[in-house]
Amino acid sequence: MTARQHQQRFESLLHEHRRIVFKVAGLYSRSAADRDDLAQEISAQLWRSFGGYDEARAKFSTWMYRIALNVAISQARRERWSESDRFEPLETHHLETVGGGEGIAEPDERLAALYAFIGQLDPLNRALILLYLEDRNYTEMAEILGISETNVATKISRIKQKLRGQMTAAQTTGA
Repeated sequence: MTARQHQQRFESLLHEHRRIVFKVAGLYSRSAADRDDLAQEISAQLWRSFGGYDEARAKFSTWMYRIALNVAISQARRERWSESDRFEPLETHHLETVGGGEGIAEPDERLAALYAFIGQLDPLNRALILLYLEDRNYTEMAEILGISETNVATKISRIKQKLRGQMTAAQTTGA
């Protein structure tokens, strides 16, 4: 394969799976500028790593999630987000990007609250819930994140319990 063919293959795969980049960037960014910067950094790292991609070992989307989440988590750790850091409020277009792009006619307050709670999770748990919302199976989540399937199941269960509690508390208090 020539260098040009290699580049064209990468560009085609990136275009086909670009929503992964946007979803991860949207979930790990505090502002539109941060989102754009993170998407660009993820894309650059995907290109740098593409020579090592082996389709016999993993689907492209699995490999792409692994790279994207590693870049996003590493950046979050470098920036040392604290609980006092505030994220840009989620708007309808953010929910469409993170939630799958099906479009939301009217923003649902409960959905906005759910995404706000997800935004408060630590980077690994945020990655897990993103993959869970993408209907990835536990085996694929474990492969992407480099943890065991048992650990995935345990963490997902705890995250769901925590989110349920936060949602219930928000409904009770009207927040």
